[in-house]
Amino acid sequence: MTQVTPPGWYPDPGQTSDGPPTERWWDGKTWTDQVRPAGSAAAWGPPTQPPFPGAPPYPARPPAGRRRLRTGIAVAAAVAVLASIGIGGYALIDGDGPGGGVGARQETPGGPFGDSGGGSGGASPSPERSEPPRIDSGSVTDAVSGISLPIPDGWYGQEITVGAQVTSEDSYECPGDASATCTKGGAYSAPAPALGTEGSTAEEVAKADIAANAEESYGGRSYGGITSHDVLASKAVTVAGQKGYLVRWKAVTSKGADGYVQSLAFPSPADPRQIVVVRFGVDAGEEQSVIDDITEGIEVSTGGGSGQDV
Repeated sequence: MTQVTPPGWYPDPGQTSDGPPTERWWDGKTWTDQVRPAGSAAAWGPPTQPPFPGAPPYPARPPAGRRRLRTGIAVAAAVAVLASIGIGGYALIDGDGPGGGVGARQETPGGPFGDSGGGSGGASPSPERSEPPRIDSGSVTDAVSGISLPIPDGWYGQEITVGAQVTSEDSYECPGDASATCTKGGAYSAPAPALGTEGSTAEEVAKADIAANAEESYGGRSYGGITSHDVLASKAVTVAGQKGYLVRWKAVTSKGADGYVQSLAFPSPADPRQIVVVRFGVDAGEEQSVIDDITEGIEVSTGGGSGQDV
């Protein structure tokens, strides 16, 4: 699966002075001219003042080497966080240049994800940052939404700026792009606004998000694009004590593995007024049960993502 980097504040890649470090706003496609001091206590959300109309985007550097996560999921590409979740196989693209949520060195969750515009075949510039620590077992905490994601056997977890992600350890050369590395599965969480997904209820959000999730995970050049899809499930579920909704598709690709993608939406336990989305992407050669296990294992978080169950 592939994944894109969600909008958010990231270390300013263009800072050259010796002054205090700054962060620059990444709008999901390009760097803007909005800058703030690093470590600001401000919320993760976008700057209050939009960039000046017509202002050129801040020149992005090529990512340091993330893998593109083919997530049948990823956070809309989540702010530096979902940078490379590969659900359905998050595939982080090695040395793909500025783009696609995964590029050269780090894994940015949604980041769990992939080609810009899903299937455009090109990668969009993504924020550069050090890879968050890996958690090998137990669960990983999404402090923004007040939940934790379970870490399946053979997967690892990472906390990201706007959520959390879990990714399969199994990777392979992407069938449609030999320069990219795809993973067999991934999932990540992020607030619906961070992914640009609209809707006032969990059902509306899940139904609105699934197509973007599928494109992000399997719609790029890594799999040659999606040729069709089958709806496997569309139903109400209870997640972390909240009434949510999930939509699951099987995405049929033109090259290599097909993928299972799922968009799961439910009110955040930390703030019921906000809908959290968990995007999944798993290669069709894997068991769908891993998606069910993660969905059923999401819990209300009571602490940090140290790898301990919460």
